[in-house]
Amino acid sequence: MKAAVLNEANDLQIMTLDKPKAGPGEIIMEVRSALTCGTDVKTFKRGHPTIPFGGNKVAFGHEGSGIVHEIGKGVEKFKVGDRIAAHNTAPCHSCYYCQVGDYSMCDDLKQMRGTWAEYVRIPAELVQETVFHLPNELSFRQAALLEPLACAVYGVDLSEIQLGDLVVVNGCGPIGLMMMKCAKLKGATTIACDFTDIRLDTAKKLGADYIVDLKKTSDQVDAVRQLTPFGRGVDVAIEATGVPEVWEKNMMMARKGGMVMEFGGCKPGTTITVDTKLLHYSQLTVKGVYHTTPKHVGMAFELIKRGEFPEDVLINDSYSLDHALDALLAHANGEVIKNEIVIS
Repeated sequence: MKAAVLNEANDLQIMTLDKPKAGPGEIIMEVRSALTCGTDVKTFKRGHPTIPFGGNKVAFGHEGSGIVHEIGKGVEKFKVGDRIAAHNTAPCHSCYYCQVGDYSMCDDLKQMRGTWAEYVRIPAELVQETVFHLPNELSFRQAALLEPLACAVYGVDLSEIQLGDLVVVNGCGPIGLMMMKCAKLKGATTIACDFTDIRLDTAKKLGADYIVDLKKTSDQVDAVRQLTPFGRGVDVAIEATGVPEVWEKNMMMARKGGMVMEFGGCKPGTTITVDTKLLHYSQLTVKGVYHTTPKHVGMAFELIKRGEFPEDVLINDSYSLDHALDALLAHANGEVIKNEIVIS
């Protein structure tokens, strides 16, 4: 099969790989639509703690939807020809973290890798929990939003946003935009911060109440606080850039007793400085959040079916698999929110 393979940093090539086969409980999905994302960009540039370089053997990408091409022994929920949306992970349900309900911390997280290819193998654990039948009216392109949206839903759920809260989202990439919209769905008033016009315009389309254009302010923290009553700060501050400096600014935007959600993954080895006076006397709650859980994947799929996250707003351009690198570089350069790679 044809596949896009990341051999080393900054080295993505179109190659021919062996077509995968379905083991017991597994599915082989014929990929129809795959998407670019910020994790892809970071992995392309510097690698990723949980995603190894391919070594000419593993296709790139982890967001996608398609058609069931082959089923393994024991698969009953799906049949060949079914249209499906596939999340990229499922927990093992055996390790300590699964036993205590921290599924995103699973020690043996099962993963689907390689959606930038004609076919991808979906492990049995995912087939059981995080793969869904697509309604006829739902496009493959829209369904491919499942993975990033599940992460956004999880982050917003853990942020404990209440009806009427004032929420800032720092960073309006795909995840930040989805978090902002999820906060709106929970009844929050939202502030969207970014310096890229296309991202700020998209935030407006998704309902942001206030926009902070970072090209036009020298003090991001003050600009956000000025939008809150008496400058007291927001109820919930969400970081979605993966930049340590923004992690620190995010803390300074929250009101006393506020919630600080640090979601964007920073480069390994980087650190932040926390003002102990601020943390202690303002009684802040600071949470680091990673990935998602099966519960939130299901929630995300329902939101997609409801049409809350329109594909024409979040997905800009479509590329063939042969031009996957172009799709990724356009995303990396901030020219789009997300790009689609049409596989077949």
